[in-house]
Amino acid sequence: MFVHFFQELKSAGLPVSLREYLLLMEALKADLAQRRVEDFYYLARAALVKDESNLDKFDRVFGHVFKGLDLMSEAVEAEIPEEWLRKLAEKHLSEEDKAQIEALGGWDKLMETLKKRLEEQKGRHQGGNKWIGTAGTSPFGAYGFNPEGVRIGQKESRHRRAVKVWDKREFRDLDDTVELGTRNIKVALKSLRHFARTGAAEELDLDNTIRATAHRGYLDLKMRPERRNAVKVLLFFDIGGSMDDHIRICEELFSAARMEFKVMEHFYFHNCLYEGVWKSNQRRHSEITPTWDVLHTYPADYKVIFVGDASMSPYEIAYPGGAVEHWNAESGETWLRRVTDLYSRAVWLNPVPQNHWGYTESIHMIRQIMEDRMYPLTLEGLDAAMKELAR
Repeated sequence: MFVHFFQELKSAGLPVSLREYLLLMEALKADLAQRRVEDFYYLARAALVKDESNLDKFDRVFGHVFKGLDLMSEAVEAEIPEEWLRKLAEKHLSEEDKAQIEALGGWDKLMETLKKRLEEQKGRHQGGNKWIGTAGTSPFGAYGFNPEGVRIGQKESRHRRAVKVWDKREFRDLDDTVELGTRNIKVALKSLRHFARTGAAEELDLDNTIRATAHRGYLDLKMRPERRNAVKVLLFFDIGGSMDDHIRICEELFSAARMEFKVMEHFYFHNCLYEGVWKSNQRRHSEITPTWDVLHTYPADYKVIFVGDASMSPYEIAYPGGAVEHWNAESGETWLRRVTDLYSRAVWLNPVPQNHWGYTESIHMIRQIMEDRMYPLTLEGLDAAMKELAR
C-alpha cells in the first residue's frame, strides 16, 4: 500500500525521493503515527512534502489512496473498515416511510448507541436499520435515511439531517473580488459610517496650506490624515454544508464589505461558533485561531456581523460535544454569548428567507441568543442591521 502511495505521489508530480520514502517507513516503524489516520496524514505530509505549493496535490493523492475514516473524538475510539461503507445502493423512501422511522431519542442516546455498535459489529452491513452501513435506515452510515444520526463515509449531505459527520471535509474561501451585484449591497452598508481623520498625514489640507502660505509669504504645504470610515468590523462567515446554497450572495457581501470598511477582519466557522475559527479554508484543520485569541485581540468597539443560515441540529448549539465535525468541550451557545457579552453591537445576517425561519428550531435558538438581532440577507435586512449596529 505504501509503495503504491509513493508511486501515486510521483505520478501526480510531487518531487518525492526514495530518501523521503525511507524516512516515512522509519517513522512508521517507530509507531509515530500511533495507528491513527489523522496522525499518519500529518506524519506523511511532513516527511514527503517539502514545498507548500504541493500540499493540495498531496491531499488529493492521500484522499484517493487512503479512503479510511478520520476519528473525530476521544470518546469513541474505533477504526471503521471502508468495505463496510462501500456504496452499492442508496435508500429512497417515500414521505410516509420517512415518517415511520424513529430517532433514537436524543444526543446522549445517539452517541452511546454508536459506541456500542462499534464494539459489537463484526462485518459490513447494507440496507438495515441497526448496524453501521449503507442504504438503510440506521442512524449510522451513509446513503440512507434517519431523522438524526452520524454520517460516516459519505461524500456530501443528501437530507441534511446528520447531527455529526465522521469525515474531514474541505471548504473553499469566499472570493472577496466578486463585483457583480455588489453595488446595492455597498449602498446598504454605507449607513454604517462614522468618518474620522485617522492615520498618517498623507492628504493635502488645501485651506491650511493657503492660510500658512499667505502668513509666511512662501509656499507652505500642510498635510492631514485622510478622512475614512472609522467603523471597525469583525465578520464571521458560516461556510460549508447548507451554506453552499448561499455562496454567491455571501461573496457579494464579502466583496462589498471589503470596499466599504477599511478596518475589517474576517473569520470562518462551520454551523455554530466554537473554540476555534480560521482564516483559510484550505488550512482550517491545521491553522486554527482560538476564539479566545479573537476576543482578546479585537477590542469591544468593533461591530460584529455573523453571516450564516443558522440551520443545524439543535445539539450543535446547546450541547458540549454537539459540533457536527469535532468534539467541542463547550457548547456553541456558550461561545456565542461570550461574543455578545463583549461586543454590544452584534447582528446575525441570515440568507434563508425570513418566512421560512419559523420551521427551523436552530434558527429560533440563535435568534434568542442574539436577542432577536437576526436579519434576512436582503437589502432591507442589511439596512436594518446596519442601523442596529450604528445605534
